[in-house]
Amino acid sequence: TDMISVTGLTKRYGARRAVDDLSFELVAGRVTGFIGPNGAGKSTTMRMMVGLTRPDRGEVRYDGVRYADLAHPARTVGAVLDTRCLHPGRTARNHLRATAALGDIPRSRVDDVLADVGLERVADERAGRFSLGMRQRLALASALLGAPRVLLLDEPSNGLDPDGIRWLRNRLRRFADAGGTVFVSSHLIAELAQFADDLVVVGAGRLIAAETVDAVTS
Repeated sequence: TDMISVTGLTKRYGARRAVDDLSFELVAGRVTGFIGPNGAGKSTTMRMMVGLTRPDRGEVRYDGVRYADLAHPARTVGAVLDTRCLHPGRTARNHLRATAALGDIPRSRVDDVLADVGLERVADERAGRFSLGMRQRLALASALLGAPRVLLLDEPSNGLDPDGIRWLRNRLRRFADAGGTVFVSSHLIAELAQFADDLVVVGAGRLIAAETVDAVTS
């Protein structure tokens, strides 16, 4: 099975340790929730997992391979880390076409993922007019473009209405049930406990627990 190992990740900003010697493993076929208060180091950790932030120490390996050494990163990992990075003047379809071109992904995937996330009807509208929930769906579509084996999502339910949250949960559950690895952050343990299998709990950049949901919540 696919295994992601995070080993000894450490990142300082000045005197502050944002992430402090953090280690855990993620297993394929499971949804793992990443839980902790705002400022606990979740976003920094996820950025280090996809090479956007360089760790001071430690490493992340996907089946033994570092992210920087993956032959086709977009086909291994799809990440939704910041929905604000969408170009407001671009249509949803053109945003996905540009992303596909950058990731060396066939253009035919664009319509597939628009349908997958339920944005076909607004595919030719500008992303700048989208609600936060629609931007979250477009960001997920971008992550799914390369048909990756791993999804990393930072607070993906922000701005979603209850129907949107239910849809997202079901989509992530389906992804894991098909053998994928899902790593999803939130500061709300009750929300994650409804659909995650495992939890990685952090505080002040350090690991508090890495257990099944039942073990943490019982």
